[in-house]
Amino acid sequence: MSAADRSNPRRRWRTLLASILLIAAALTVAAVRHLNDDGEAIGAPPASTEDPAGQLARGAYLARVGNCAGCHTARGSAPYAGGHGIATPFGTVYAGNLTPDADTGLGRWSADDFWRALHNGRSRDGRRLNPAFPYTEFTLVRRDDADALFAFLRSLPPVVQPNRAHTLRFPFDTQAALAVWRALYFKPARFSPDTTRSDEWNRGAYLVRGLGHCAACHAPRNRLGASRDALDLAGGAMPMQSWYAPALGPAAQGESGPQQVIDLLKTGRSAQGTASGPMAEVVFNSTQHWTLPDLQATAVYLRSLPRQPLPPVHAEPAPAGQMARGEKLYIEHCAQCHGSRGEGAPGAYPPLAGNPAVDLATPVNLILSVLHGGFAPATAANPQPYGMPPQALSDAEVAAVLTFIRRSWGHAAEAVTELDVLRQR
Repeated sequence: MSAADRSNPRRRWRTLLASILLIAAALTVAAVRHLNDDGEAIGAPPASTEDPAGQLARGAYLARVGNCAGCHTARGSAPYAGGHGIATPFGTVYAGNLTPDADTGLGRWSADDFWRALHNGRSRDGRRLNPAFPYTEFTLVRRDDADALFAFLRSLPPVVQPNRAHTLRFPFDTQAALAVWRALYFKPARFSPDTTRSDEWNRGAYLVRGLGHCAACHAPRNRLGASRDALDLAGGAMPMQSWYAPALGPAAQGESGPQQVIDLLKTGRSAQGTASGPMAEVVFNSTQHWTLPDLQATAVYLRSLPRQPLPPVHAEPAPAGQMARGEKLYIEHCAQCHGSRGEGAPGAYPPLAGNPAVDLATPVNLILSVLHGGFAPATAANPQPYGMPPQALSDAEVAAVLTFIRRSWGHAAEAVTELDVLRQR
Protein backbone atom coordinates (compact mmCIF):
# COMPACT_ATOMS: atom_id res chain seq x y z
CA MET A 1 0.00 0.00 0.00
CA SER A 2 1.36 3.39 -0.97
CA ALA A 3 1.96 6.28 1.42
CA ALA A 4 -0.92 8.13 -0.26
CA ASP A 5 -3.28 5.23 0.50
CA ARG A 6 -2.16 5.09 4.14
CA SER A 7 -2.73 8.81 4.60
CA ASN A 8 -6.18 8.71 3.01
CA PRO A 9 -8.61 6.52 5.02
CA ARG A 10 -11.28 6.62 2.34
CA ARG A 11 -8.84 5.49 -0.34
CA ARG A 12 -7.50 2.80 2.01
CA TRP A 13 -11.00 1.40 2.56
CA ARG A 14 -11.74 1.50 -1.16
CA THR A 15 -8.54 -0.43 -1.86
CA LEU A 16 -9.36 -2.98 0.84
CA LEU A 17 -12.92 -3.39 -0.43
CA ALA A 18 -11.71 -3.83 -4.01
CA SER A 19 -9.25 -6.49 -2.84
CA ILE A 20 -11.93 -8.37 -0.91
CA LEU A 21 -14.26 -8.27 -3.90
CA LEU A 22 -11.50 -9.49 -6.20
CA ILE A 23 -10.63 -12.41 -3.93
CA ALA A 24 -14.31 -13.26 -3.56
CA ALA A 25 -14.71 -13.22 -7.31
CA ALA A 26 -11.69 -15.48 -7.68
CA LEU A 27 -13.12 -17.98 -5.24
CA THR A 28 -16.46 -17.91 -7.03
CA VAL A 29 -14.83 -18.48 -10.38
CA ALA A 30 -12.74 -21.29 -8.93
CA ALA A 31 -15.82 -22.98 -7.48
CA VAL A 32 -17.82 -22.71 -10.69
CA ARG A 33 -15.03 -23.68 -13.02
CA HIS A 34 -13.28 -26.08 -10.58
CA LEU A 35 -10.09 -24.27 -11.54
CA ASN A 36 -10.42 -26.04 -14.88
CA ASP A 37 -8.39 -23.64 -16.95
CA ASP A 38 -5.82 -26.21 -17.99
CA GLY A 39 -7.63 -27.60 -21.01
CA GLU A 40 -6.91 -31.17 -21.97
CA ALA A 41 -4.70 -33.32 -19.79
CA ILE A 42 -1.07 -33.70 -20.73
CA GLY A 43 -0.34 -37.08 -22.19
CA ALA A 44 2.78 -38.68 -23.51
CA PRO A 45 4.53 -36.53 -26.10
CA PRO A 46 4.08 -37.73 -29.67
CA ALA A 47 6.83 -39.98 -30.90
CA SER A 48 9.32 -37.98 -32.95
CA THR A 49 10.99 -39.40 -36.04
CA GLU A 50 13.28 -36.39 -36.27
CA ASP A 51 16.97 -36.98 -35.66
CA PRO A 52 18.35 -35.23 -32.55
CA ALA A 53 20.59 -32.88 -34.55
CA GLY A 54 17.69 -31.85 -36.75
CA GLN A 55 15.46 -31.28 -33.75
CA LEU A 56 18.09 -29.08 -32.09
CA ALA A 57 18.54 -27.02 -35.25
CA ARG A 58 14.78 -26.58 -35.60
CA GLY A 59 14.50 -25.66 -31.93
CA ALA A 60 17.19 -23.00 -32.33
CA TYR A 61 15.28 -21.57 -35.28
CA LEU A 62 12.00 -21.59 -33.34
CA ALA A 63 13.69 -19.74 -30.48
CA ARG A 64 14.54 -17.05 -33.04
CA VAL A 65 10.97 -17.03 -34.35
CA GLY A 66 9.61 -16.54 -30.85
CA ASN A 67 12.31 -13.97 -29.99
CA CYS A 68 12.82 -15.83 -26.72
CA ALA A 69 16.17 -14.16 -26.07
CA GLY A 70 14.58 -10.73 -26.40
CA CYS A 71 12.81 -11.12 -23.06
CA HIS A 72 14.87 -13.83 -21.39
CA THR A 73 18.26 -12.11 -21.67
CA ALA A 74 19.16 -9.26 -19.34
CA ARG A 75 21.63 -6.69 -20.58
CA GLY A 76 25.17 -7.90 -19.86
CA SER A 77 24.01 -11.39 -18.85
CA ALA A 78 24.29 -14.76 -20.55
CA PRO A 79 21.73 -15.47 -23.29
CA TYR A 80 18.46 -16.99 -22.08
CA ALA A 81 19.49 -16.72 -18.41
CA GLY A 82 16.56 -14.45 -17.53
CA GLY A 83 16.50 -11.42 -15.28
CA HIS A 84 15.22 -8.95 -17.85
CA GLY A 85 12.51 -6.69 -16.42
CA ILE A 86 9.33 -6.15 -18.43
CA ALA A 87 7.45 -3.06 -17.34
CA THR A 88 3.66 -3.34 -17.28
CA PRO A 89 0.93 -1.00 -16.01
CA PHE A 90 0.68 -3.28 -12.96
CA GLY A 91 4.37 -3.44 -12.05
CA THR A 92 7.48 -5.17 -13.37
CA VAL A 93 7.63 -8.81 -14.45
CA TYR A 94 11.04 -10.48 -14.61
CA ALA A 95 11.67 -13.14 -17.24
CA GLY A 96 12.84 -16.51 -15.99
CA ASN A 97 16.05 -18.45 -16.54
CA LEU A 98 15.66 -20.75 -19.56
CA THR A 99 19.08 -22.40 -19.35
CA PRO A 100 19.23 -26.00 -18.02
CA ASP A 101 20.63 -25.13 -14.59
CA ALA A 102 19.02 -27.54 -12.12
CA ASP A 103 18.35 -25.03 -9.35
CA THR A 104 17.56 -21.77 -11.14
CA GLY A 105 16.64 -22.80 -14.68
CA LEU A 106 14.89 -25.59 -16.58
CA GLY A 107 17.22 -28.36 -15.41
CA ARG A 108 14.49 -30.27 -13.55
CA TRP A 109 11.79 -29.55 -16.11
CA SER A 110 10.44 -32.22 -18.43
CA ALA A 111 9.11 -31.79 -21.96
CA ASP A 112 5.61 -32.09 -20.45
CA ASP A 113 6.36 -29.27 -18.01
CA PHE A 114 7.55 -27.03 -20.81
CA TRP A 115 4.54 -27.84 -22.96
CA ARG A 116 2.26 -27.03 -20.04
CA ALA A 117 3.89 -23.60 -19.66
CA LEU A 118 3.37 -22.77 -23.34
CA HIS A 119 -0.02 -24.37 -23.79
CA ASN A 120 -1.65 -23.81 -20.39
CA GLY A 121 0.28 -20.92 -18.91
CA ARG A 122 1.31 -22.84 -15.79
CA SER A 123 4.75 -23.37 -14.31
CA ARG A 124 6.29 -26.70 -13.37
CA ASP A 125 4.84 -26.44 -9.86
CA GLY A 126 1.35 -25.60 -11.15
CA ARG A 127 1.44 -21.86 -10.50
CA ARG A 128 -0.41 -19.68 -12.97
CA LEU A 129 2.07 -17.66 -15.00
CA ASN A 130 1.76 -13.94 -15.55
CA PRO A 131 0.46 -13.21 -19.08
CA ALA A 132 3.43 -10.93 -19.74
CA PHE A 133 4.74 -14.34 -20.79
CA PRO A 134 2.46 -14.53 -23.85
CA TYR A 135 0.96 -17.96 -23.34
CA THR A 136 -2.26 -16.49 -24.71
CA GLU A 137 -0.49 -16.81 -28.10
CA PHE A 138 1.95 -19.63 -27.31
CA THR A 139 -1.00 -21.91 -26.52
CA LEU A 140 -1.29 -22.40 -30.31
CA VAL A 141 2.25 -23.79 -30.64
CA ARG A 142 2.24 -27.43 -31.79
CA ARG A 143 3.59 -30.08 -29.44
CA ASP A 144 6.39 -31.09 -31.82
CA ASP A 145 7.55 -27.48 -32.04
CA ALA A 146 7.41 -27.13 -28.26
CA ASP A 147 9.52 -30.27 -27.88
CA ALA A 148 12.10 -29.00 -30.39
CA LEU A 149 12.29 -25.66 -28.61
CA PHE A 150 12.72 -27.40 -25.26
CA ALA A 151 15.46 -29.64 -26.69
CA PHE A 152 17.34 -26.56 -27.86
CA LEU A 153 17.04 -24.84 -24.48
CA ARG A 154 18.28 -28.00 -22.76
CA SER A 155 21.36 -27.93 -24.99
CA LEU A 156 22.44 -24.49 -23.76
CA PRO A 157 25.22 -24.10 -21.20
CA PRO A 158 23.61 -24.01 -17.73
CA VAL A 159 23.83 -20.62 -16.03
CA VAL A 160 23.31 -20.16 -12.31
CA GLN A 161 21.14 -17.07 -12.11
CA PRO A 162 18.29 -17.06 -9.58
CA ASN A 163 14.99 -15.78 -10.88
CA ARG A 164 13.92 -12.36 -9.62
CA ALA A 165 10.53 -11.98 -7.99
CA HIS A 166 8.02 -9.85 -9.86
CA THR A 167 7.28 -6.45 -8.35
CA LEU A 168 3.56 -6.19 -9.05
CA ARG A 169 1.05 -4.13 -7.13
CA PHE A 170 -1.51 -5.87 -4.98
CA PRO A 171 -3.77 -7.62 -5.92
CA PHE A 172 -2.16 -8.22 -9.31
CA ASP A 173 0.62 -10.17 -7.61
CA THR A 174 -1.76 -12.90 -6.40
CA GLN A 175 -2.76 -16.23 -7.89
CA ALA A 176 -6.38 -15.30 -7.16
CA ALA A 177 -6.14 -12.30 -9.47
CA LEU A 178 -4.60 -14.47 -12.19
CA ALA A 179 -7.43 -16.98 -11.76
CA VAL A 180 -9.98 -14.24 -12.42
CA TRP A 181 -8.01 -12.88 -15.37
CA ARG A 182 -7.68 -16.31 -16.94
CA ALA A 183 -11.36 -17.06 -16.42
CA LEU A 184 -12.19 -13.90 -18.33
CA TYR A 185 -9.56 -13.86 -21.05
CA PHE A 186 -7.76 -17.16 -21.54
CA LYS A 187 -8.63 -20.65 -22.66
CA PRO A 188 -6.00 -23.15 -23.88
CA ALA A 189 -6.38 -23.77 -27.60
CA ARG A 190 -4.81 -25.47 -30.55
CA PHE A 191 -4.11 -24.13 -34.00
CA SER A 192 -6.63 -25.48 -36.48
CA PRO A 193 -5.72 -24.97 -40.14
CA ASP A 194 -8.35 -23.31 -42.29
CA THR A 195 -9.09 -25.85 -45.02
CA THR A 196 -10.42 -23.12 -47.31
CA ARG A 197 -7.02 -21.41 -47.32
CA SER A 198 -3.66 -22.33 -48.82
CA ASP A 199 -0.89 -24.06 -46.92
CA GLU A 200 1.12 -20.85 -47.17
CA TRP A 201 -1.67 -18.81 -45.57
CA ASN A 202 -2.03 -21.35 -42.76
CA ARG A 203 1.70 -21.31 -42.10
CA GLY A 204 1.58 -17.53 -41.86
CA ALA A 205 -1.40 -17.66 -39.53
CA TYR A 206 0.38 -20.19 -37.31
CA LEU A 207 3.50 -18.02 -37.06
CA VAL A 208 1.70 -14.71 -36.51
CA ARG A 209 -0.90 -15.96 -34.04
CA GLY A 210 1.36 -18.40 -32.23
CA LEU A 211 5.09 -18.35 -31.63
CA GLY A 212 5.55 -14.99 -33.39
CA HIS A 213 3.00 -13.53 -30.89
CA CYS A 214 2.42 -10.41 -32.99
CA ALA A 215 -0.75 -9.65 -31.01
CA ALA A 216 1.37 -8.96 -27.93
CA CYS A 217 2.12 -5.54 -29.45
CA HIS A 218 -0.19 -5.04 -32.43
CA ALA A 219 -3.57 -5.88 -30.88
CA PRO A 220 -5.42 -3.27 -28.80
CA ARG A 221 -5.68 -4.04 -25.09
CA ASN A 222 -8.18 -3.26 -22.38
CA ARG A 223 -7.44 -1.86 -18.93
CA LEU A 224 -6.61 -5.30 -17.55
CA GLY A 225 -4.02 -5.93 -20.24
CA ALA A 226 -6.04 -8.41 -22.29
CA SER A 227 -6.17 -8.23 -26.08
CA ARG A 228 -9.51 -6.90 -27.25
CA ASP A 229 -9.27 -8.75 -30.56
CA ALA A 230 -6.10 -10.70 -31.14
CA LEU A 231 -7.03 -11.75 -34.67
CA ASP A 232 -7.39 -8.47 -36.53
CA LEU A 233 -4.12 -6.92 -35.30
CA ALA A 234 -5.72 -3.50 -35.49
CA GLY A 235 -2.86 -1.75 -33.68
CA GLY A 236 -2.64 -0.13 -30.29
CA ALA A 237 -0.56 1.81 -27.81
CA MET A 238 2.28 -0.19 -26.27
CA PRO A 239 1.96 0.02 -22.48
CA MET A 240 4.90 1.66 -20.69
CA GLN A 241 6.80 2.21 -23.95
CA SER A 242 5.07 5.27 -25.48
CA TRP A 243 5.28 3.73 -28.96
CA TYR A 244 2.19 2.93 -31.01
CA ALA A 245 2.18 -0.44 -32.78
CA PRO A 246 0.30 0.15 -36.06
CA ALA A 247 -2.28 -2.09 -37.65
CA LEU A 248 -0.76 -4.87 -39.75
CA GLY A 249 -3.52 -5.25 -42.35
CA PRO A 250 -3.24 -4.52 -46.07
CA ALA A 251 -3.60 -0.74 -45.71
CA ALA A 252 -0.38 -0.65 -43.67
CA GLN A 253 1.52 -2.58 -46.33
CA GLY A 254 1.24 0.10 -49.00
CA GLU A 255 1.17 -0.41 -52.73
CA SER A 256 4.01 -2.94 -52.77
CA GLY A 257 2.00 -5.22 -50.53
CA PRO A 258 3.62 -8.44 -49.27
CA GLN A 259 7.07 -7.55 -50.58
CA GLN A 260 7.17 -4.54 -48.27
CA VAL A 261 6.44 -6.78 -45.28
CA ILE A 262 9.16 -9.23 -46.33
CA ASP A 263 11.70 -6.44 -46.82
CA LEU A 264 10.94 -4.80 -43.49
CA LEU A 265 11.13 -8.04 -41.50
CA LYS A 266 14.24 -9.31 -43.28
CA THR A 267 16.29 -6.14 -43.62
CA GLY A 268 14.71 -3.64 -41.21
CA ARG A 269 13.97 -1.37 -44.17
CA SER A 270 11.21 -1.22 -46.78
CA ALA A 271 10.16 1.15 -49.55
CA GLN A 272 8.11 3.18 -47.09
CA GLY A 273 10.08 3.17 -43.89
CA THR A 274 12.39 1.54 -41.41
CA ALA A 275 11.79 -0.48 -38.27
CA SER A 276 12.48 1.60 -35.19
CA GLY A 277 11.85 1.49 -31.46
CA PRO A 278 10.69 -1.91 -30.15
CA MET A 279 10.18 -3.23 -33.69
CA ALA A 280 13.84 -2.65 -34.49
CA GLU A 281 14.73 -5.01 -31.64
CA VAL A 282 12.31 -7.63 -33.00
CA VAL A 283 13.89 -7.43 -36.45
CA PHE A 284 17.42 -7.59 -35.03
CA ASN A 285 16.78 -10.50 -32.67
CA SER A 286 14.16 -12.41 -34.59
CA THR A 287 12.67 -11.75 -38.00
CA GLN A 288 15.91 -11.16 -39.94
CA HIS A 289 16.67 -14.82 -39.19
CA TRP A 290 13.37 -16.19 -40.51
CA THR A 291 13.44 -18.25 -43.68
CA LEU A 292 12.13 -16.64 -46.85
CA PRO A 293 9.18 -19.08 -47.08
CA ASP A 294 8.13 -18.16 -43.53
CA LEU A 295 8.42 -14.45 -44.32
CA GLN A 296 6.36 -14.91 -47.47
CA ALA A 297 3.73 -16.89 -45.56
CA THR A 298 3.57 -14.17 -42.92
CA ALA A 299 3.10 -11.49 -45.57
CA VAL A 300 0.34 -13.48 -47.27
CA TYR A 301 -1.50 -13.93 -43.99
CA LEU A 302 -1.18 -10.27 -42.99
CA ARG A 303 -2.49 -9.27 -46.42
CA SER A 304 -5.69 -11.17 -45.66
CA LEU A 305 -6.47 -9.31 -42.42
CA PRO A 306 -9.45 -6.95 -42.32
CA ARG A 307 -8.68 -3.58 -43.83
CA GLN A 308 -8.79 -0.96 -41.12
CA PRO A 309 -10.84 2.19 -41.81
CA LEU A 310 -8.90 5.13 -43.14
CA PRO A 311 -8.09 7.85 -40.60
CA PRO A 312 -10.61 10.70 -40.58
CA VAL A 313 -9.97 13.65 -42.84
CA HIS A 314 -9.77 16.86 -40.85
CA ALA A 315 -11.55 19.57 -42.77
CA GLU A 316 -10.40 22.29 -40.41
CA PRO A 317 -7.08 23.68 -41.60
CA ALA A 318 -4.14 23.81 -39.24
CA PRO A 319 -3.25 27.31 -37.98
CA ALA A 320 -1.61 29.20 -40.83
CA GLY A 321 1.22 30.37 -38.62
CA GLN A 322 1.99 26.85 -37.48
CA MET A 323 2.01 25.54 -41.06
CA ALA A 324 4.31 28.32 -42.24
CA ARG A 325 6.67 27.74 -39.33
CA GLY A 326 6.55 23.98 -39.91
CA GLU A 327 7.38 24.34 -43.60
CA LYS A 328 10.41 26.51 -42.77
CA LEU A 329 11.62 24.00 -40.18
CA TYR A 330 11.09 21.15 -42.63
CA ILE A 331 13.25 22.83 -45.25
CA GLU A 332 15.97 23.50 -42.67
CA HIS A 333 16.02 20.12 -40.91
CA CYS A 334 14.29 17.48 -43.06
CA ALA A 335 14.26 18.24 -46.79
CA GLN A 336 17.91 17.35 -47.36
CA CYS A 337 17.13 13.69 -46.66
CA HIS A 338 13.36 13.32 -47.09
CA GLY A 339 13.07 15.57 -50.15
CA SER A 340 11.44 18.92 -50.69
CA ARG A 341 8.13 17.20 -51.46
CA GLY A 342 8.52 14.34 -49.02
CA GLU A 343 9.66 11.92 -51.74
CA GLY A 344 12.56 10.49 -49.73
CA ALA A 345 15.65 8.82 -51.16
CA PRO A 346 15.24 5.17 -52.25
CA GLY A 347 17.38 2.80 -50.23
CA ALA A 348 18.34 5.45 -47.71
CA TYR A 349 15.63 7.74 -46.38
CA PRO A 350 11.94 6.78 -46.37
CA PRO A 351 9.38 8.93 -48.17
CA LEU A 352 6.94 10.94 -46.08
CA ALA A 353 4.46 11.63 -48.87
CA GLY A 354 1.94 8.81 -49.07
CA ASN A 355 3.42 7.03 -46.06
CA PRO A 356 0.73 5.39 -43.87
CA ALA A 357 2.88 5.98 -40.77
CA VAL A 358 2.35 9.72 -41.20
CA ASP A 359 -1.44 9.30 -41.05
CA LEU A 360 -1.67 7.28 -37.84
CA ALA A 361 -4.36 8.52 -35.48
CA THR A 362 -1.68 9.27 -32.91
CA PRO A 363 1.56 11.12 -33.76
CA VAL A 364 3.61 9.53 -30.95
CA ASN A 365 5.92 7.51 -33.24
CA LEU A 366 6.77 10.60 -35.27
CA ILE A 367 7.36 12.63 -32.12
CA LEU A 368 9.66 10.01 -30.62
CA SER A 369 11.62 9.77 -33.86
CA VAL A 370 12.19 13.52 -33.90
CA LEU A 371 13.06 13.73 -30.20
CA HIS A 372 15.26 10.66 -29.93
CA GLY A 373 16.22 9.92 -33.52
CA GLY A 374 15.24 7.15 -35.87
CA PHE A 375 17.62 4.22 -36.07
CA ALA A 376 16.98 1.07 -38.06
CA PRO A 377 18.49 -2.22 -36.87
CA ALA A 378 21.73 -3.46 -38.37
CA THR A 379 20.87 -6.69 -40.18
CA ALA A 380 22.80 -9.12 -42.33
CA ALA A 381 21.01 -7.75 -45.40
CA ASN A 382 21.46 -4.11 -44.34
CA PRO A 383 24.51 -3.99 -42.03
CA GLN A 384 25.01 -0.21 -42.15
CA PRO A 385 21.55 1.37 -42.13
CA TYR A 386 21.01 5.07 -42.46
CA GLY A 387 19.70 6.76 -39.34
CA MET A 388 18.25 10.07 -38.25
CA PRO A 389 19.87 11.87 -35.33
CA PRO A 390 17.73 13.50 -32.63
CA GLN A 391 16.61 16.99 -33.52
CA ALA A 392 17.29 19.83 -31.06
CA LEU A 393 13.88 21.48 -31.44
CA SER A 394 11.52 22.99 -28.92
CA ASP A 395 8.11 21.45 -28.26
CA ALA A 396 6.47 24.12 -30.39
CA GLU A 397 8.92 23.51 -33.24
CA VAL A 398 8.41 19.75 -33.17
CA ALA A 399 4.65 20.26 -33.20
CA ALA A 400 4.90 22.68 -36.11
CA VAL A 401 7.11 20.55 -38.36
CA LEU A 402 5.08 17.41 -37.72
CA THR A 403 1.82 19.25 -38.33
CA PHE A 404 3.25 20.44 -41.65
CA ILE A 405 4.19 16.85 -42.58
CA ARG A 406 0.81 15.45 -41.50
CA ARG A 407 -1.03 18.09 -43.56
CA SER A 408 1.10 18.14 -46.74
CA TRP A 409 1.39 16.07 -49.94
CA GLY A 410 -2.15 14.74 -49.66
CA HIS A 411 -2.07 13.96 -45.94
CA ALA A 412 -4.92 15.24 -43.79
CA ALA A 413 -4.09 13.90 -40.33
CA GLU A 414 -4.75 15.66 -37.06
CA ALA A 415 -2.44 18.53 -36.15
CA VAL A 416 0.22 18.02 -33.47
CA THR A 417 0.17 20.18 -30.37
CA GLU A 418 2.90 21.27 -27.98
CA LEU A 419 1.19 19.17 -25.30
CA ASP A 420 1.48 16.09 -27.52
CA VAL A 421 5.22 16.64 -27.68
CA LEU A 422 5.61 17.47 -24.02
CA ARG A 423 3.95 14.17 -23.06
CA GLN A 424 6.67 12.29 -24.92
CA ARG A 425 9.51 14.26 -23.36
